[in-house]
Amino acid sequence: MTSIPLIVGFGGVNSAGRSSGHHGYRRMIIDSLSQAEAQHTYQNLAALMNISSSGEDLSEAQRQHILDHSLVRRIEDAWFNPDAVVFNKRMAMDVDAATPLTFETKRRNLPDTLPAGWVVTDLAGATVKVEIHQATEMLVPDPRATAVSSAGQLPSGFEPGKLYPSRSHPRGLQMTVFGASDALGNLGIDWDLVRDHVAADQISVFAGSSMGQSDADGLGGMIGSRFDGRRVTSKNCALGFAEMPADFINAYVIGSTGTTGATLGACASFLYNLRQGVNEIREGRSRVVIVGGSEAPINPDVVAGYAAMGALATDAELMALDGSDTPDNRRAVRPFGHNCGFTIAESAQFVVLFDDALAMELGATVYGAVTDVFINADGYKKSISSPGVGNYLTVAKSMAVAKAILGEQAVQQRSYIHAHGSSTPQNRVTESHILNEVAKQFGINQWPVAAIKSYIGHSLGVSSGDQLVNSLGVWNKGIIPGINTIDTIAEDVHCSNLAFSTQHREVGVEGMDVAVLNSKGFGGNNASAPILAPHIAHKMLAKKYGDKIYQQYLSSNEAVKAQSAAYDALATSGGAELIYKFDNNVLGGKDLSMDSHGIGVPGFGAQVNLDIDSPYKDML
Repeated sequence: MTSIPLIVGFGGVNSAGRSSGHHGYRRMIIDSLSQAEAQHTYQNLAALMNISSSGEDLSEAQRQHILDHSLVRRIEDAWFNPDAVVFNKRMAMDVDAATPLTFETKRRNLPDTLPAGWVVTDLAGATVKVEIHQATEMLVPDPRATAVSSAGQLPSGFEPGKLYPSRSHPRGLQMTVFGASDALGNLGIDWDLVRDHVAADQISVFAGSSMGQSDADGLGGMIGSRFDGRRVTSKNCALGFAEMPADFINAYVIGSTGTTGATLGACASFLYNLRQGVNEIREGRSRVVIVGGSEAPINPDVVAGYAAMGALATDAELMALDGSDTPDNRRAVRPFGHNCGFTIAESAQFVVLFDDALAMELGATVYGAVTDVFINADGYKKSISSPGVGNYLTVAKSMAVAKAILGEQAVQQRSYIHAHGSSTPQNRVTESHILNEVAKQFGINQWPVAAIKSYIGHSLGVSSGDQLVNSLGVWNKGIIPGINTIDTIAEDVHCSNLAFSTQHREVGVEGMDVAVLNSKGFGGNNASAPILAPHIAHKMLAKKYGDKIYQQYLSSNEAVKAQSAAYDALATSGGAELIYKFDNNVLGGKDLSMDSHGIGVPGFGAQVNLDIDSPYKDML
């Protein structure tokens, strides 16, 4: 019988805050929470943002500060100053041969190779006089305002690198350590206990970054150092690889020796990796999988790259939309409304998947199930960034499998879609047509559409991870966040069978049986996935295992829930520590026990099985 890939833990951080405990989701709907629930989310954000308070109560000013310094907003100086981005101006200079250009400097400041026409004379100490006798050119610092000043930044004051010995790690890897630690804390099961129940090759990790680590501690430093007069470090290249989030989790968080890697598909990368994890569990190769990604693209170089493509919402375009002299940074992202481009964001999101047998055995909390992920390319294209037909296939197949599992009525009445909703004029037309046509074919009259980039921006390869953890929040609280940055749907949006809402939509914690995640990436990378609600997953487990075993599972789950709640309380008080095990129990070949039937790896409860049946026994 096919194993069910169950979501048993999740964690991470984006501009809405910490993901575990549904705090990031609740930040988006904080105006619909009870006073006590809102206070709990404020406290969690306060701990994240290093805001101290007397007792448990935050002042009104502190709560307003939290609201103002989370979600999409103007780029803050902790990232870079959008009014004074560092540029260099190349300046050609003619020199009169009779009066050479002259200056003094320290000898150590001279270039190793003197340009033609330079004459150097030693002065007192280590000072030299330089005379330039012929035309030359120089690079002169020329700070400029960037065209884009909006981004989905992590909450102000949150510095993941200060929570563990980060040793010049790129920001994306700092966020990886935080996000993976958060997911394991949310799991509510000691990781050593998980290792005791599986073999060393049955834990897999699939995680990456579509942009790689592009800041100065990663690829940005490797590429830009020579032009800035700095030295490339030994870490720049090594830590810049796109699959490095998976490598960090294996090496420093969980000590995994199982399958690992990153499958990249631009903005659909999280779902590409989720498909890897789902297939591993369905086919029985892995029993535990961590899936995720970390993206930290808010630096001037990446912003400039996307702006040069015409993909980002610029200040000038936002002001033109509003007829204003000031860009509305808080409303920069306007999915399916009158918009002008997407807004870049950072995020790290991770989910822990168990096969159903292990979840039952360990009493894991079930937050949902992922049965399939569908990926299709666009075919022939005119432009690499233009949309094509692939996304029609992925959305339709997601609905088809949801219908096969749940039935037609559930799909028509108890499903909703997390749209890619990038906030570009092209996306609002093309994606709405895809969703509208699929809704028609499946008999859905008013298909609810969520577009959470309106709150947190576009985190590129992690964006569907943001969608996934948000859908888990919907099943916890029963509210689909509204698209609150738009006043009306744009006239060219296809919406005859879709239900867009600028207000939060109350559906109840069991009101939706399935959420479909949709992601569209540059180059024709389309992915969609149906996520089954926890109440549906529980029905599947009860039927598969019978009432007696299912009741035993529910009983054992109480302790897991209590441990997860204890972690959430610790995180909310600011006391949770990250998992970072540098140089911890490093194994070598001499540590293994091995024969022709299996390999024993210290720290795991079962051997790696080498008694493998031939998959081609009917052919040979």
